[in-house]
Amino acid sequence: MKIKDLSLEELFTSGHTACPGCGGAIVARIAMKVFGKNTCAYFPANCLLVFGGTYPYNAFKVPYLHVLFENSAVCAAGISRALKKLGRDAKTVAFAGDGGTADIGMQSLSGAAERNEDIIYICYDNEAYMNTGIQRSGSTPFGAWTTTTPVGKKIAGKEVFKKDVPRIMMAHDVPYVATASIGYPNDFLNKLEKARDMKGFRYLHVFAPCPTGWRYDPAKTVEIGKLAVECGMWTLYECENGVFRITKKPKLSPVTDYIKLQGRFRHMTEEQVDTLQGWVTEKWEKISGETKG
Repeated sequence: MKIKDLSLEELFTSGHTACPGCGGAIVARIAMKVFGKNTCAYFPANCLLVFGGTYPYNAFKVPYLHVLFENSAVCAAGISRALKKLGRDAKTVAFAGDGGTADIGMQSLSGAAERNEDIIYICYDNEAYMNTGIQRSGSTPFGAWTTTTPVGKKIAGKEVFKKDVPRIMMAHDVPYVATASIGYPNDFLNKLEKARDMKGFRYLHVFAPCPTGWRYDPAKTVEIGKLAVECGMWTLYECENGVFRITKKPKLSPVTDYIKLQGRFRHMTEEQVDTLQGWVTEKWEKISGETKG
């Protein structure tokens, strides 16, 4: 799909209260242009719910449901089954953050995947619990400052590495798993279109920078979305019916090109940076071996 082929109608409208440069708002806007009016959306507790769907204001021009933080996948599955009972051929999509996906919502996510529920699940990953005060999540990267991984004499940011949720979902043998970044909209659009036109459980994990939590200039959101891919911190790939492929081969520039723009990494020592760079190198060596095999 090409950007010029998208509908001009906005189903995620302007006037919402997202922070300037919010990656999550970009994810929602692009996704709804692809999915169209015949869609029902679900949101757990997350930034997107607060700035896009708090009663009595709603930025979405499609029906949506909100229940609890941990229930995204199971509620979306319930909506999908109910629509089928009513004879409605409509898509059901869940928009959840990384906290509600990698941590709190993992049990219902895994269950829905195991049952191959006919839903699209989109995790917009801003790498912390931004809605509740920038606490670390399982998706927060090594070394990052958050309010629960502070920088002091005893610790200096998060001490463990990011949880690889897309790989966990691939292990469920679902029809489609893909990663994307708002820095590469055409890649994202193509994956959204593919997910839209499939049946069964489809999972998209989207890199969505957060200027508030990451401490950077809001004008640099798209640039940071690109840099994460180019340095190898974020990998663009898809796994369709068990077939894995990389959709963007990066330059593998130094991770310093990416982290130097963000205040959450400002404290990192040379040793920490080397550790992070080593993690990226090891990850890409593993991926290269898999794609060659």
